Order: sequence, then C-alpha cells, then structure tokens
Amino acid sequence: MKNKKYHIDTLLVHAENKPEQNRRSTTMPIYQTTAFKYNSSEEISEVFNGEAAGNIYTRISNPTLEILEKKLAVLEDGLGAIVAASGMAAITCAVLTLAKNGDHVVAGNSIFGGTYSFFDKTIREFGIDTAFVDPADAGQFESAIKDNTKAFFIETIGNPKIDVPDIAAIAKIAKKNNVPLIVDSTVTTPYLVRPKDFGANIVIHSTSKFINGHGNSLGGVIIDCGNFDWKDEKYGALSFLIKTRKAVFRDFGACLSPNAAFLTDIGLETLSLRMERHCSNALALAKFLEKHPKVKAVSFPGLADNRFHNPAKKQFNGKFGSLLTFRLKDRRQCFKAIDSLRLAYNLANIGDAKTLVIHPASTLCVEFNDKERENMGVSDDLIRVSVGIEYPDDIIDDFSQALEAI
Repeated sequence: MKNKKYHIDTLLVHAENKPEQNRRSTTMPIYQTTAFKYNSSEEISEVFNGEAAGNIYTRISNPTLEILEKKLAVLEDGLGAIVAASGMAAITCAVLTLAKNGDHVVAGNSIFGGTYSFFDKTIREFGIDTAFVDPADAGQFESAIKDNTKAFFIETIGNPKIDVPDIAAIAKIAKKNNVPLIVDSTVTTPYLVRPKDFGANIVIHSTSKFINGHGNSLGGVIIDCGNFDWKDEKYGALSFLIKTRKAVFRDFGACLSPNAAFLTDIGLETLSLRMERHCSNALALAKFLEKHPKVKAVSFPGLADNRFHNPAKKQFNGKFGSLLTFRLKDRRQCFKAIDSLRLAYNLANIGDAKTLVIHPASTLCVEFNDKERENMGVSDDLIRVSVGIEYPDDIIDDFSQALEAI
C-alpha cells in the first residue's frame, strides 16, 4: 500500500493487512503466547541486545500487537506506535518516558478526570510537577514554561467540558521552546483529525473508546509522529519509542493482550462508518436539547453559537464528535432524567455503539474540589452524553420521554 495514498476509509480496512505473511489469513492472527522460542543461544542473545529484530516476551512485544501498532501509526501518519493495556497506561508510559524526578509538565486543566488525577496526584509522587492551564488560551502554556518543562499535554476535545484547544497555536509554542506536545485524540479519532497535521509530536488514544467502538476490550496507544528531534545519537528518530518500550512500558507491565488487539482491530475497520453516525446523531440530539424548555444549556461544538464551533470545524474536518453535555435544574432532576432513560445506558464509558450517559459530578469527578470541577466544566446540574449509532429519532424520543418524567 506504499505506492498509493489511500483514503482513511480504505486504510481502516486494509492497512497492514498482509495475508501472504500470515498463512493467508485475512483477519488479524492472534498470537496467544507468553514467549517465543529461539533456535540458538546466540540468536536470542542478539535479540535481547537489540542486534536483531524479534519477539522475546509478550510483555514487551508480540506479532499480533505489532500489526495493530503499525496500522494505528499509518492512520496518524506516525513514525511508529506502542499499544498499551489502556489509555491511562499509554499516558503513563509516554509521560514517564519524557519526565523524571525534578521535572515539570504543563497540562490542560479541563482534561478527563482520571487523567487530571494522574497529573495532579500520581506523578507528583514521582517528583514531577504539573502546571494546569486553560487549553483554550494558548498563551497560558508559554507563561507556564520552566527550564525543566518536559512536555505539554492537551485533549482535542475536553471531557466533559467539551472545550476545543487550538492545537496549532499550542504546537507553535511547544516547538519554539523545544517541548514535545502530547495530544490525546481519543474523542476525535484519526477519522476527524490527525493532530500531527497541526504540529503535535505524540498522539495518545484510549482505544477502549471509539476505535474499538463496542465496549468489549480496554486498550491504549502511543504514536510518535516523527516530527520531534529527540537529539539521541544512538537511536535517532526512534529514540522515544525505543526508550518507552525498553524502560517504562516493559518495566510497568503495561502490555495489551493479543485478544484485546484482535477485538480492537475488528472495531477499527468500521470506525469511519460509526463516526459519521456518531457525529450526525450528536448534532441532532444537541439541536433537540437546546430547544427543550427544561434544558438550561447544551455544550456541543456542532451548534453554531457554541464558543468552540469555529476551531472545531477547522480542525475536525467539518465534524464535531459525539460527546455533549446538557444542564438541568439540579442534581435531583439529572438523576431522575438519567433513571428514566430506556435506551441510553448509565455507565462510565464513552465511544460505544450505544448511547451512554453519566452524571460526572457524583461519579467521575467526585474526588475533585469545586475549583477543579469548574475548570473541568463540571457542575451538579450537568449530564454527559456519548451519543451512539442508534436510529436518531429513537435517541431523541428516549431523551424526550426522560425529560418529560422530571
């Protein structure tokens, strides 16, 4: 596939699918093995020492995982990738490869609660400090830089604030200061945006979400876009990926299972079809909710009067994702509306084929203080919706009857 530039719809199905190398199998083969046999001590020694290519132990690499890694790297136009056990595992490995005790990172203050906790609590115990800034104000990243700043971190769409940073503006500041920009594109996927096109250096996905699309396996991926000079004489352009795999990834045991990679690859083939429906359904539901008399406000960048409509339209190929929030009178009304839904599931996930809802203040963000919740766009009267691929009228009817019940 190197001789032609294929559309992403085609790449989702065919990239790195090589039946001739896999006993003519047209579906990803599952190498469900812990370790790999070698014919001589010399041969396995060469692989251990990096003098020859090969798989040693699935905690480090596996042929099934390699197929998914190569495919995801192609989709993001990256140099290479490492798949991990979850999105949080991917974030952990990427950040701890770049920063160590005494270092500093700058992160958007509206990022997902679990990620916020990682930056605010977990890595502080490793001696790494985090400055949180408003990702909608690129200038705040420059103001927060220190001599020991090792990375910037943002999400393409804040979860659940639904804010949209100007990736190119932040990337310009990062480049000027020789700081790698990590972009979590879980909510947008490579179908809506390739962050590399706007200057990002490392892309993260929780593949558990839209990439898998069916809520049946956890996973994450780190993709090196190949556009940052790591200034490493030994490994050159591959230094970040090699350091990650041979140190933090290997030592933390963050590996993805071959079976999870298989399920993820199956989901990946239909990503474009699903994202089209996700996005159109979300826009339809948002338009319905903004006109409903019991809804105080709707946050969705697809609405023309939304603050982030133009940056989202510019960066995400005219689409706006499928994550939205809306506000009711108070927590009691939120609970009543959620409990009255018949189709939508109340659970802690996004990116499923099914429509999913949750009350973030009492669940995902329960451990944070009022100021932190404010930065995340979380209030007690807020409901988050991950809009699925059901028939749009059925989704709207479900929310209509739930709102009538409050």
